[in-house]
Amino acid sequence: MDIQAIETSLNHPDFQYRLKAIAALKDYTPEVAVPLLTSKLHDGEFLVRTFVARELGKQQTAESFAALLEMIKFDNTPNVRAEAANSLSLFGKVAASHLVLTFCQDDHWLVRRSILPALVELECPRELFEVCIEALAGEDAGVQEAAVDALATLAQTSQHDAALSQLLALVSSDSEQIRLHVARALKHFDHPQAKAALSQLRQDGDHQVVAAALEDLL
Repeated sequence: MDIQAIETSLNHPDFQYRLKAIAALKDYTPEVAVPLLTSKLHDGEFLVRTFVARELGKQQTAESFAALLEMIKFDNTPNVRAEAANSLSLFGKVAASHLVLTFCQDDHWLVRRSILPALVELECPRELFEVCIEALAGEDAGVQEAAVDALATLAQTSQHDAALSQLLALVSSDSEQIRLHVARALKHFDHPQAKAALSQLRQDGDHQVVAAALEDLL
């Protein structure tokens, strides 16, 4: 699609035309694409804004980084904020502190479930541990379980002791699902306390937790 056709489609009342125009911008340089993408930051259709967030992650400039930060902070749709967070992570470690701040300020599960794996991929153990603590203090069970899984990835990092301490504190959690995830996570830690906790979980009252604790022994 040539640039004139893209500009025309970006202003079409049918959002499907706008989506196609945004997708077509992948073939253009950031100098051309980013101003057109940012012109749609406040489009009335959330799918259009989601596509904008996705494309901004592929067109990496200072302007696209700033636009993604704006979307993360101010967009009223969680899907868009989650997509913006994912795109921001594509900029690398420079995004880590912004993702931590977003995680602490935005408690929507979709946004948080986007940020946790992004920080795992970025290999930023200190920042990842910080959001795991924040997640475990929250109320969403799915986010808490994802945080336990993320703590497992810290076993070979500078946050080994802190992550293990958090997992050990969750061995007696009231949630069977948390204990199940803890059982799997503890296997990443070659430590006497981890082994003792796994032995305890093999005696758990929930059969799924017991099965998870026994997985590598069967």
